[in-house]
Amino acid sequence: MEAKKLDAIIFGATGFTGKYTVLEAVSVLKGLSWGIAGRNQEKLQSVLKEMSAKTKTDLSQTPIIIADVNNEASLLEMAQRCRIVVNTAGPYRFFGENVVKACIESGTHHVDVSGEPQYMESIQLKYNDLARERGVYVISACGFDSIPADLGVVFVEKNFDGVVNSVENFVHFGVKGGTKGTGSASVNTGTWESAIHAIANRSESIAIRRKLFPDRLPKFHPELKPRAALSIANEVGKVILPFPEPDLPVVMRSQRYLYENEKKRPVQMQAYMLYPSRWVAGVVVFLAAVIGILAKFSLGRQLLLKYPSFFSGGMASRDGPSEARMERTFFRMTMKATGWPKSQKLVESSTPLSKTLTVQITGPNPAYGSACVALLSTAKTILNESDKMPSTGGVLPPGAAFSKTSLISELEKHEHGIKYEIVANK
Repeated sequence: MEAKKLDAIIFGATGFTGKYTVLEAVSVLKGLSWGIAGRNQEKLQSVLKEMSAKTKTDLSQTPIIIADVNNEASLLEMAQRCRIVVNTAGPYRFFGENVVKACIESGTHHVDVSGEPQYMESIQLKYNDLARERGVYVISACGFDSIPADLGVVFVEKNFDGVVNSVENFVHFGVKGGTKGTGSASVNTGTWESAIHAIANRSESIAIRRKLFPDRLPKFHPELKPRAALSIANEVGKVILPFPEPDLPVVMRSQRYLYENEKKRPVQMQAYMLYPSRWVAGVVVFLAAVIGILAKFSLGRQLLLKYPSFFSGGMASRDGPSEARMERTFFRMTMKATGWPKSQKLVESSTPLSKTLTVQITGPNPAYGSACVALLSTAKTILNESDKMPSTGGVLPPGAAFSKTSLISELEKHEHGIKYEIVANK
């Protein structure tokens, strides 16, 4: 007798991100049928036992599916067992495409937490038309990269009584009560490895984007120019540096989609990281420069991957962040939107910007808490609200995919979810 199809399967459940996705699934996927998948039966059972203890929930009867990224038949069998695959097995540059192919062939939706622009854009270039034909949604960047930012722009536009010209996003990471006793690590080496390969292959994005987007977006008036690095942003009283990818390219992919398919005026965006002083920001610049140089060469990449703690200043470790660190870590985004009120007759090149809206987006444990809630919430939204999503499917960024759904409300329901609120409207 054929097994009943599950609503969702969490693939890569024995990895660091995968384990915490299982933890959050107990609440986020409540009422849905779900299972876990990976290569090793014993490790998968161990994850269920560990998360049963953490959540005080009996997960012993959770279905286990054996699947390997290097075994296409096993991926196909996994994809055929469910309506959506929640893929936590990165780096996606190496392990993502086979899972996407299996999902599209099976007519199964796919979400992941990739923060790798080259992977996301190459998948869109290769598979968007086929995914649409098969009625399959393939959506990356469904974790901290880039649900807060991409849905943040959606939230801004829904609450801006007029026309948005531009958004500046100021991102702050913190640890409640300080870092003493929590260790220095904030990410595990899987996340570090994905970042290193994304940096090393950044130039690939240029060629991919030329093929993916042969037509340029219209010129913006007035243009939002980037602020100077190491300057102080008066809005938040902190020193700023440009925020690293992928938020900006993900947001612009959504804006392009909405412009091309809904004729909506695209929103410009710049994003910045916040630091308490120029000294701290300067150290970050130095480390980033060293990593950027080493990542260009094979030997340099080997060193970066072999000694993650040293080259990251202690931020990355093989064991990942401690439980205490994750419980106390939080993020806060301050988005300042500028544009024109609804009553303003626009002659864009000469009409002064006269309206602003400031939004704050907050959440706990961005790498492995709110990120996992966001990932699972996107899966749940696809299952429940596909009628509110664009087209019949396709490879989409989250802002374009979920702009008309209740995803933001879903994110706000959960203990480790993401909150969106208006703090100033002028």
